[in-house]
Amino acid sequence: MKKTFLLGLALVATTASAQSLTGAGASFPFPLYSKMFAEYKKSAGVDVNYQSVGSGAGQKQITERTVDFAGSDNPMSDDALKAAPAPLLHVPMAIGAVVPAYNLPGVTQPLKFTGKVLADIYLGKIKTWGDKAITALNPGVTIPPLPMTVARRSDGSGTTYVFSDYLGKVSSEWKSKVGVGNSLQWPVGTGAKGNDGVAGIVKSTPGALGYVELVYAKQNKLTFGSVQNRAGKFVLADNGPAAAAAKGVVIPSDTRVSITNSANADAYPIASFTYVIFYQDQKYGSRTEAQAKTLKNLLTWMVTSGQEYNEPLDYAKLPSNVAAKAKSIIGKLNYGGKKL
Repeated sequence: MKKTFLLGLALVATTASAQSLTGAGASFPFPLYSKMFAEYKKSAGVDVNYQSVGSGAGQKQITERTVDFAGSDNPMSDDALKAAPAPLLHVPMAIGAVVPAYNLPGVTQPLKFTGKVLADIYLGKIKTWGDKAITALNPGVTIPPLPMTVARRSDGSGTTYVFSDYLGKVSSEWKSKVGVGNSLQWPVGTGAKGNDGVAGIVKSTPGALGYVELVYAKQNKLTFGSVQNRAGKFVLADNGPAAAAAKGVVIPSDTRVSITNSANADAYPIASFTYVIFYQDQKYGSRTEAQAKTLKNLLTWMVTSGQEYNEPLDYAKLPSNVAAKAKSIIGKLNYGGKKL
């Protein structure tokens, strides 16, 4: 009787764990993942708890195996992958855009920015909105000569990586003095945690400018500017221009690639894939095969049926060639060498 009771408890525990998953990482896709996971719970009965703690923290947690998957806007580096206890895989889930959002009373139209101007703002070389570098790009627009409050991330951030990756491609001074990364030694700026934190500074501070993912600018009703792309065209971020950033880009088999400063003439230049990262072999710690299958089913749904939620939330869908590679990568999941 006692043995039967204990066996029943074990079965209940296994079923419960198989029906729940945990993830942590990027705030960039958080609005999308919140919607996706709510819809998936309705259809599959699986509870997915995703914590928006920044890409850097997500990468750390998956390396330490404290979550089932991580969210990150930048792929892990070769060195970071080597530091993990076993092979990790990356699957892109959407394409998002990082925009320069600002708070300028009386200015309702999108201002124009070049990569050099954005770099000079974050290098501390442009200190007021009345600077000639800005007014020359926006003739006919009355820009109040307010001091500029520069907002940036304080946490390890994939959005920071994407933004700095772009600046490093268009400004040699940025590349040599600041560089590219999730966490940077910023020359100037007021730090805040998460895309929502930066959006909050911009919203509450006249004269502020900050880089945020497109959906955060829209949700907070922030004005954001167009950015000159590699072809010389000023492009305002939207699903189409973000998706165009991936066109013509060679996507490697592991999908780890940068699509900032795309050569496509219609592309928005500060765009990126956002990734889910997980272990290829799911047999580690106390994980069960049922948990591994639950993760595989979720990931498969996210790159197929789940894509319908991307565009309504201002993320671009995965291009068909990228979705095919994503499904192929998910197919590599195994449990102790056994294919799932």
